Amino acid sequence: MSEQAAVPRTPTEADFAAPHPIYCVWEITLACDLGCRHCGSRAGKARPDELTTEECLDVVDQLADLGIRETTLIGGEAYLRDDWTIIARALVDKGISVSTVTGARNLTQERVDAAAEAGISSVSISIDGLEKTHDTLRGPRGSWRDAVEAARRVGDSPMRLTANTQMNRLSMPELPALADLLVELGVAGWQVQMTVPMGRAADRPQLLLQPSDLLELFPLLVWIKRTKLDPAGVGLAPSNNVGYFSPYERLLRWRSEEKGGHWNGCGAGKWTLGLEADGKIKGCPSLPSAPYTGGNIRDDAIFDVVANAGELNHLQRRTADDLWGYCKTCYYADVCLAGCTWTSHTFFGRSGNNPHCIHRALEFEKKGLRERIVPADRAPGDPFDFGRFEIVVEEIPDVDQAPSIIDMALDRVQSASFEEPTLWDDETLKERVKKHRG
Repeated sequence: MSEQAAVPRTPTEADFAAPHPIYCVWEITLACDLGCRHCGSRAGKARPDELTTEECLDVVDQLADLGIRETTLIGGEAYLRDDWTIIARALVDKGISVSTVTGARNLTQERVDAAAEAGISSVSISIDGLEKTHDTLRGPRGSWRDAVEAARRVGDSPMRLTANTQMNRLSMPELPALADLLVELGVAGWQVQMTVPMGRAADRPQLLLQPSDLLELFPLLVWIKRTKLDPAGVGLAPSNNVGYFSPYERLLRWRSEEKGGHWNGCGAGKWTLGLEADGKIKGCPSLPSAPYTGGNIRDDAIFDVVANAGELNHLQRRTADDLWGYCKTCYYADVCLAGCTWTSHTFFGRSGNNPHCIHRALEFEKKGLRERIVPADRAPGDPFDFGRFEIVVEEIPDVDQAPSIIDMALDRVQSASFEEPTLWDDETLKERVKKHRG
């Protein structure tokens, strides 16, 4: 497989002197051919007022003027727009590297060929586990086979093949087996992120990892990286909500040596930009729409929104004084600033306190305690919506004979339901971190 070189989106000295978004994730439609149970945007039908082709081409010009170096086209499902390759080609012609993330339900050979012809350099296929688990999470039966077959098509193309996975209580036990599959498929990289309670995932709180689950997850990821991915030359890319400040971070975080070995804060609006299909402008594509939309392409110039909209740039003015709960008291508060804004806001309706943190879980474990997140208010049912959770602090149960992660994986293959996730109970997922620290 040959590869097209992507434009690097690592900040340069000039960027640090005048920070600006260099990476954009652009939702070009909300139409989707899947029905994922964890979909934050509740994708399915196209928005009634999505940008026209002409408007999209104007956006391309604005992104180039802003200094964007790489754009990822997403949906919904990007290929459901007839003009998706026209948009991609326009970006490439402006010197912007283009990638796409896809559930690949209908990523046919014709569409793969069209993407390569348009100059798309990288395709990330969403695979959330082994067959039954993936189909349970993604909706239609057969979606796992479609994704795997599409991955093979992309692997045979000039484009770079990568994968992405949602980590939750269904998929976590299958991560080792999934790593084996991705190595066999020949992916160049694997991005993993934790499912957060936005959109449809907010309707399924039992799907979410509990904070103490991170005690097992992080050493498991290190083991997978060392024993399966590194020998095969597959890069592991934990997303911005997989953190923070622990013995594991230096071993897991992408380019950690260049970043001092640790998380350097939320880059929304500073290094990243998010666009929605109806023209809304946000600092990060994952952030909820209402609190973080700084303008609309139909009314505002993107450059002006980035420079002046408080919804985008207020995140870069935060200090530890803006934090609350445990994060305000944390040793790393001044640097971390509560980690991923998307994660904390969707849990509590405001940023500044993030329970999905391995340092935090380890500190509670030292005291024989754990945090548990419990739903308090339901999400209203809109795209990018969220409910509200509360935190319960309790003693860690005494669990001496929990099954191994491999036992759970084998069990999972046999018991997965196509109707609604069959979830591990609290005690089953509480194997102590000491089993994996070695």
